[in-house]
Amino acid sequence: MGNSYEKPDFWSKKAFSEGYPARSVYKLAEIDEKFGFIKNGDFVLDLGAAPGSWTVFLLKKLGGTGKVVSCDLNELSKSVRAENLTFIQGDLTDGAVVEKIRAQGPFSLVVCDAAPSTTGNRVVDTARSSALVKMAVWYAQELLKEGGNFAVKIFQNGDQQAILKSMREIFEEARGFKPKACRSESFETYLIGLKRKRS
Repeated sequence: MGNSYEKPDFWSKKAFSEGYPARSVYKLAEIDEKFGFIKNGDFVLDLGAAPGSWTVFLLKKLGGTGKVVSCDLNELSKSVRAENLTFIQGDLTDGAVVEKIRAQGPFSLVVCDAAPSTTGNRVVDTARSSALVKMAVWYAQELLKEGGNFAVKIFQNGDQQAILKSMREIFEEARGFKPKACRSESFETYLIGLKRKRS
């Protein structure tokens, strides 16, 4: 039986027809619809942004207000351009990259749809995902304004409960959420942090 990842599904076709680089945009759209994430004038940090679907969605929602700072090891798609977009290319754990991002903040929203290079070994893959999530939580803790929100992708069983516990020390509310646009066979889900507490 073939893997459904090999052929475009409804969400992939929809993304292509609407001009987004990837289907992941609809996951952010659902998160935004449910939690009211993106507001006019927001300063948004998009971690692990390439090829740029979340960045495009953020820019459309902001409608020329606020700004988006997108960061990834890889470049964004060439079509992803805007006056209120800053792209920083590099390793998110590199001190020089951290300082470049810090100089653009603080932010009212931090999002991260980064996924690790997968091996097919679920134990290894969830551990790699967990490391990415912890890095994203660190960025949220360091660079989010009071009252700011946060969303990050995690592979299920990747220290999810422990990370949610740590997020509850940072946010008024922290919870899991699995958008309908996630593939049915996927074990990815999202952790949501609402209303950053006063530091």
